[in-house]
Formats: sequence, C-alpha cells, structure tokens
Amino acid sequence: MSDNLVRTEELKKVFFVKRGGLLSKKLELKACDGIDIYINRAETYGLVGESGCGKTTLGRLILRLIKPSSGKIYFKSIDISNKRESEIRKLRKHMQIVFQDPYSSLNPRMRVGEAVAEVLSIHKIGRDKKERKDRTKEIFKIVGLSPDYYERYPHEFSGGQRQRICIGRAIAAEPEFIVCDEPVSALDVSVQAQILNLFIELQEKFALSYLFISHDLSVVKHISDRVGVMYLGKIVEQGKAEDVLDSPLHPYTQALISCVPVIDEKDGIKKIILPGDVPSPVNIPQGCPFHPRCPMATNDCKNIIPLLEQKRSGHFVSCIKV
Repeated sequence: MSDNLVRTEELKKVFFVKRGGLLSKKLELKACDGIDIYINRAETYGLVGESGCGKTTLGRLILRLIKPSSGKIYFKSIDISNKRESEIRKLRKHMQIVFQDPYSSLNPRMRVGEAVAEVLSIHKIGRDKKERKDRTKEIFKIVGLSPDYYERYPHEFSGGQRQRICIGRAIAAEPEFIVCDEPVSALDVSVQAQILNLFIELQEKFALSYLFISHDLSVVKHISDRVGVMYLGKIVEQGKAEDVLDSPLHPYTQALISCVPVIDEKDGIKKIILPGDVPSPVNIPQGCPFHPRCPMATNDCKNIIPLLEQKRSGHFVSCIKV
C-alpha cells in the first residue's frame, strides 16, 4: 500500500478574466498548469515561490475548495477531483486549512471557544454541548493556551495567540492533512519560531501531513521534509528539502536561495538578481516560461517546454540546460 496521503496528476486550474472596455474579451489565466506532486503520511511538503505563482490556488484545489479545470486529486487513494460537494463535505474533517491572517480568520463576534467547538458540532464530535466544551479546553491546552480563554473574544489576543486558536480549530476534528497557507508570515519573527515548533509537535503527536506554503525559504527549510518550487503555475524543481535548498539545480531556485539574508556575507553566495518582473499568467511566454529572466537561457529555451525530469535520486527539475 502506498504511503501517499495526497497526490495530484496533471492538475490544472484556469480562471477566465475580462480585459478591455466595450470590446472586452475573456482571457485564460493559468493559475496551476499540470501539477504532479505527492505528500506522504506524516510528511511536510514545503511549497515556495514568488507571490502570484499559484501556491495558494494549489492548496485550495487539493482541499477541493475550488474545482480543478482538469487533472486528478487523490486523497487516501480516492479520486476527489469531480466529487459532488455533498461527498466532499464528508471528507472535510480529514482535510483542514490554517490561513495566513489570524486576524481575519476568526469571527470577531464569536467567543474563541465557540469557534473551536463549532467544528466539533459540525462534524458531530461529542455527545452534547458540555462534552464539546470540555474537548475544546483540552485542545486549547494542546496548542499552548489556557482553558480559561474559552469565553474570550479574538480582539483580546495577540497575533500569535490567535494563530494558536486557528491551529486548534484546524486540529479539532482530528484531521490527517492540513494545508498551512503562509501561517507565520503575519507574525513577529520570535513568534514565528514558536508557531513552527507547535506545528512540528502536533505532527509528531498526531502523525499529521502538511502542505506548507511559504515564500520564506528559511522557514520552509526548518519544517519541510520535501520541497517544491513553483513558477508561473508550474513546479520547476522538487525533491528532499536538503537537496533542493542546499544544492539547487534550477536557475530560478538558485536565484531565490541566493537572496536569503545571511548574518555574515562570507557565509552567503553571490546574489543572483533576476531581470524584469514575473510575466503575467494570462500571457505566459512560449517555451520555458522562465527563459525571459533566466541567466542560462539560449534560443532553445524560447521554443522547448521543459518537462519535470529526475536529475538525481528523488530530485526533479524542469530545465533543458541542467
């Protein structure tokens, strides 16, 4: 039996956007373009890339919060790509999400204890209101909060405490898989470390699998077992975290890693400054989508679409020059 908890095959999502005035026409925006990834049980898959490359869309596709245009999504070997919403609803307790902004993730008019207990009620966990309240207080302890906070409102907490509440809400239904969508980017650096350690502790305790989305490579390196690098809706490199982040092969990954701040410049590598901006996903360049900014690009790159191929054991790269 495969250890894959989550797997995608040629997963695509196209949005249609209008551009122009009276003669406006619909254009295709390729948010995800043929994504093949897998996430094993009790594993963290880190997903990195610049803003707008499709990371959040991929996370929401896997949870079936949005429907794919084509391709397959497997959860525990079950194809959920085209299942009806009523069928997906039954899987919700096994698949949860922690959002980026803990300030907007909680209803300001609802007590935080009720916000967590509501999850238990929806999934029919607990015999009655008292049992669900007791269970919520236990969850508060698990995520490092006092059970006495049950009656408080979100505005009474710091950003880190609110994110702990959101994490508690995510684990309330005892899921197997959680999408973590930039869960520490809105927090102070010292608090980030605490929340990352909490994610690791919960994974060890409950054998959780994570899709951990971030633009911060140091965060991803700290928490991830394997890493995927996205650019314009495609995975351009993926493999074990130490292989991808310590010995990157794709020029885009090399450029991202070169810009990670270091305390002593002698410990760093020469910064690679990419020319221009990320192209619009409604007007993706022909051939390799990275070639207009790539320091290694040749004329071949303008015409050949590179496939994701294995270059080292378990290390895949999409580049014809590697």
